[in-house]
Amino acid sequence: MTTTTIRLPEDLKERVAAAAERAGTTAHNFIVSAIAEKAEQAERQAEFHGVAEQRYAAIVASGKTISWNEMRSHLEDRLTGKPGPRPRVRKLAR
Repeated sequence: MTTTTIRLPEDLKERVAAAAERAGTTAHNFIVSAIAEKAEQAERQAEFHGVAEQRYAAIVASGKTISWNEMRSHLEDRLTGKPGPRPRVRKLAR
């Protein structure tokens, strides 16, 4: 394990110490957990954006889309048990 030094403003240091005490842990563990949580959040966000880019690329490649208004109505009908036709696939507007 490596050591990293961070400089915290005094008010933040006090807030971290108080929060760590409330959480029943040390300030060190609280800070390490916060950094790990933030790193995981950034990784999930990057993965989300990657999936979105892949899906958009597939839409562009196929040229097939369904308008959000039609899809939303279709999904709302399905949730309430109403039968209805599936939305029509259209060409991607470019």
